[in-house]
Amino acid sequence: MACPVPEHEIEPNLRRAKVARYGVRSLLLAATLATASAVVGQVSSAPGGAQTDSETEPGIPVTDALTREKCGACHTADAKGNLSRISWVRTTPEGWDQAIKRMVRLNGAALTPDEARHIVHYLADSHGLAPDEARPVSYLVEHRVIDETNIPSESVRTSCAACHAFAQPLSWRRSSHEWKLLQDFHIALYSQADSQYRRPAVDEPGEVFGQTTPVVHKPGAIPLTSGQVALAYLRKVAPLHSPEWDAWSQREQSPHLAGKWLVSAHLPGKGVYFGTLEVTPGASGEAFVTHTTLQSLNGGPSLSTSGGGVVYGGYTWRGRAQTGATGKLAPDSLDQPVREVMQFSSDRKSAVGRWFWGEYQEFGYDVTLARADGAPVIGAISPGGIRAGAKGQALRILGDAFPAGLTTRDIDLGKGLTVTRIASATPGELVVDVDAAADVASGLHDVTVGSAVLPAALPVWHTLSYIKVTPETAIARLGGAAHPAGYGQFEAWGYDAGPDGKPHTADDVKVGLVDADFSIEPFRSTWYDDDIKYVGGISKAGFFTPNLDGPNPQRSGDRDNLGTVWVVATAKTARDSHGDPLSAKAYLVVAVPSFKRWDQPEVTQ
Repeated sequence: MACPVPEHEIEPNLRRAKVARYGVRSLLLAATLATASAVVGQVSSAPGGAQTDSETEPGIPVTDALTREKCGACHTADAKGNLSRISWVRTTPEGWDQAIKRMVRLNGAALTPDEARHIVHYLADSHGLAPDEARPVSYLVEHRVIDETNIPSESVRTSCAACHAFAQPLSWRRSSHEWKLLQDFHIALYSQADSQYRRPAVDEPGEVFGQTTPVVHKPGAIPLTSGQVALAYLRKVAPLHSPEWDAWSQREQSPHLAGKWLVSAHLPGKGVYFGTLEVTPGASGEAFVTHTTLQSLNGGPSLSTSGGGVVYGGYTWRGRAQTGATGKLAPDSLDQPVREVMQFSSDRKSAVGRWFWGEYQEFGYDVTLARADGAPVIGAISPGGIRAGAKGQALRILGDAFPAGLTTRDIDLGKGLTVTRIASATPGELVVDVDAAADVASGLHDVTVGSAVLPAALPVWHTLSYIKVTPETAIARLGGAAHPAGYGQFEAWGYDAGPDGKPHTADDVKVGLVDADFSIEPFRSTWYDDDIKYVGGISKAGFFTPNLDGPNPQRSGDRDNLGTVWVVATAKTARDSHGDPLSAKAYLVVAVPSFKRWDQPEVTQ
C-alpha cells in the first residue's frame, strides 16, 4: 500500500496514467523500528468494527519444521499449528522473499541462504496464491512496464498506488485484521502514508464495487478517508480465504513438467521465434534442467541456451538460461543471460510468461509454451494474417507430430478461408496456400490440423485502419557515466477496424507488425520545452538510447538530461484513405537512474 516515493524514484513530468513500478522498498531507517513494532502489535479494527488484538478468521497452519524453528522465535504458535502473522497471509514467491529479507534486515533473523530458499519455497507452496489469483498480477513479477488499468478508484489509487505498483498489494492475500495491520505498519514506517490515508475520499466503497445507489450522509457524520475506502476494497477483493485458493489447495500436485515443449516467442524489435524447450528433472522434485533452441521466423539468427528452473505452488516457474557467450555484449544482444517467469496451466498442457534481461529488465520475450507429448499440436503460425479477397496466400503452421498424408481437407481455417494446396509438409511444419473470400469477416480464426487446434490465432483483415506504437507508455533511464542505462524498444502494429468498421473499438483486429520509421517529437509539458535535445535518440528501427546521467552544464540550471517526449512511428507503405502514411505516437519518460536495485533474482534456481 502507500509509502513515500524516494526522491530518486520520482518520474519528472509524468503526465499520463500511473506506470507500474517494480520491486521492494524495504531499506528502512533504523530509528523507526521501535515505533513500527509498537504499532503493528497494537489493536486494530476487526471486520465487525470492534477493537481486537487477535485474529478472528481461521489461519493456515505452518507445518514445515524448519519454518517453525526459524520463524517461531518471534511468531508465536497456537494449538492449531498457526504462527502469528504468517498463518494469516498468502503471497507470491517474490512476496515471501521480500518478507524474509525484511525480517533479516530489521529483526535480525539468522538464516543461511539454503534455509531462506527452503522457507520461501515452503511458504510459496502452502501459503501462496492460486493460479487464478496470480494471473491478473503476473505483470509485476514479469517486470512489465504497463499502464495499470485495474485501479478501481482515485481513493484506492491515492492509498495504494501512489508509490508503487497496484499489483504489489494485490499480490497478497490477508485476513481482515492483517490488512489493517499493514496500514498501521505503513503509517509507522513512512511519514507520507498517514497523510495519504487521511485524505478525504472522493468516492464511496459502494462506488468502488460498482454500486449505483446514492449514498445518504447523515448530518455531522465524519467523512470517509481514502484509507478507509482502500481498506474496504482490499478486504473484499483480496481475502485470506477464497474459493480459488480453497479449490487449488485441494488440487495442487507436484509439477510434472519433464518433456518437450514447443516455444512461440515474440521479442520486440527482433520479431517472432519458434522452437523447443527440453525439460529434464533436476536435483529435487520442483527443480528442472532446460535446453532451449529457437529459430527466427523473420530471417534472424537462431538461438540455443541451457539453464534451469524451479516451480512454486505446482504451477509458477522461475528460471534462468544463457547461451554461454562471453565478452562485452550489446544491451539487446540475444546472447545476454535471461530470467524466466512463467505460469503453467492446471492441466500442464501450456504456459505463458516472459523471459527477460537488462539492467531494468527492459528487454524480453513474450512466451507461450505448448506441451509436445506425441499427439499433433500446433505451436505457432507465421507472422501476419490473411487478407480478405486475396488468393494463394502462403501460411506457415508450426508444431509437432503432424501426421503424414495430410490433405487440404484436414486443415481448417474457418468460414471464408480455403486451403487450396499443401506446398510442403514435415512433422513439424506445414506450408499451405490459402484463398480468402472477399466477404469474409475481419476477426481471429482458429487454426485446425487434424485433431490439433490453435484457437484465435489467425488474423483475417480487410484494411489497415490505423497503427499503434507499443509500448504505448514507456520509461527509459539515463545512464552510462556513473550508472547503468535503461533502454527502450518500440514497434508499430497494424489494426483492422473490425466488423463494425469503427477504429479503436473492442472488435478491432490486431493484424501484425508494420514496417515503420521511428523518430521522437517534443512532448510539450512546459514553456520552451527543450527535452528533445537532451534525453537521447532513437533509431529508425525503434531502439531508444538514453543520454548520459549526471548534471548537464549545457542545460538551463545544470539540469539532468531527463524529460518527456513522443515516440513517433511512420509507416513506410501502409497509408490511410487520403494516401498519407499511417502514423502513431507513444509516450516516453526518460528518468534519472534508479539508484537502488529492487530486483529479486534469488527466487530463480
